[in-house]
Amino acid sequence: MAILALEDGTVFQGNSFGAETNSCGEVCFNTSMTGYQEILTDPSYKGQIVTMTYPEIGNYGVNNEDIESYQPHVAGFIIRELSAVTSNWRATQSLDDYLEKHGIPGIEGIDTRALTKKIRSSGALNGIICTDKTSKKEAINYAANWHGMLGKDYAKLVTHEKPFRWNEHEETSEEFSLPQGKETSPPSKPLPDTDIPIVVYDFGIKYNILRCLRRHGFDCHVVPATTSAKEALSYNPAGLFLSNGPGDPASMNYAVKNVQELIKHGMPTFGICLGHQILGQALGAKTYKLKFGHRGANQPVKELESGRIEITSQNHGFAIDPSTLDEDVLVNRINLNDKTVEGLRHKTKPISSVQYHPEASPGPHDSRSLFSDFRETVTQA
Repeated sequence: MAILALEDGTVFQGNSFGAETNSCGEVCFNTSMTGYQEILTDPSYKGQIVTMTYPEIGNYGVNNEDIESYQPHVAGFIIRELSAVTSNWRATQSLDDYLEKHGIPGIEGIDTRALTKKIRSSGALNGIICTDKTSKKEAINYAANWHGMLGKDYAKLVTHEKPFRWNEHEETSEEFSLPQGKETSPPSKPLPDTDIPIVVYDFGIKYNILRCLRRHGFDCHVVPATTSAKEALSYNPAGLFLSNGPGDPASMNYAVKNVQELIKHGMPTFGICLGHQILGQALGAKTYKLKFGHRGANQPVKELESGRIEITSQNHGFAIDPSTLDEDVLVNRINLNDKTVEGLRHKTKPISSVQYHPEASPGPHDSRSLFSDFRETVTQA
C-alpha cells in the first residue's frame, strides 16, 4: 500500500510500485499518452511528482535507447494502472523494476482524473508519496512544509559537472529507423559534417536536443550551467544554445548575466524552455509561476507572423511576462489555450527562443524546422 498526501489535506490511497521509500515534490500532471520513459528522464522534472493522465502506463517497458538524461529525475510517479505485462521487442526491463533500481517511488490505483481536476482548480500543490507506515496526518504535514519550486535553482543539481563534446565518436545521433521488407537491419542515414561549432549551456538538457543539433551539422560543446561567458567564448563558438531545465528561472541570475555578456559579443543565440526564460530575462523580462503549468504533447501554439499552428510538446511551470520585455523583442508565438508567451525574436539581433520542445516530435514534425532556422541564423550572422 501507499498514500499520496497533498499540502491542502487531501489524501489518496493506492498501491506502491517502484522503490519502497517516501518522496516529496510538486505534484503536476502530464497529458501525453506515451513517452513515460522520456518524461522520467527529463531533467526538467527535478523536484516534481508526475501524474500521467492516460490510464494505463508501463505496457512497453523501459529500454536503453530512449533515455533523455544520465538518470531519471522525477521525485515520484503517479498512475491509474500499472500494466501487468511488459511487451515490446526493445524493452530491457519493466517500469516497476526501473523505478525500484533508481530509488523512485510510484503509486497506482488512485483516481488520477480527480487529482488532475484538483490541480487545475487549486493550482500546483506540494505532495508526498509514502510507502511506509507514515500516518496521513504526518504525511500532510511533510507536504505542507516542503520548500516548493519558487526561488529554487535545480539546474545546478542536474547539469553535467564537466564540459564534454556531444557524440564525439558518432555513435548516438543517427535517425531511428526500422527494417523494411527483407532487410535485416535498417539503412543508416549518414550524419552531415560538423561544420558549425556551438556552445550548449546545459541547464538540464535532454539528449534528443543534442541529437537534433548534431543532425543539423552542429558541433556541440556542452558546458555546465555555471560556466562563465569567458570560458564559453574560449571554444570559439559560432553560436550559443540555451537548454531546457528545472526550477525557478528567476533564481538563476548567474546564467542571465552570462547570457547578457555573450549577447554583447553578437552571438547568434537560440533557447528552449528554461533557456527561453533565461534569454527573456537577459533581454529585460521577468518571469512568473503558472497556475498548473503546461505538460504534455498536445499544446497548440500559434506563430503570429505567419498564422501557422503547431502542436507542441511542453513541460514548464513558469512563463515570461510579455509586459516586461524590451521594445526590441517581439513575442512571435503564443499558446492558444491561455495566450502565454511561447516564442521570442529580437528585431535586430540573431536571437530567438521557444518555450516548447521541438525535439520531442509531437506533431510529429511541426516544430523540427526550428533547428534548421537556427543553423541558417548562425551561417548568416
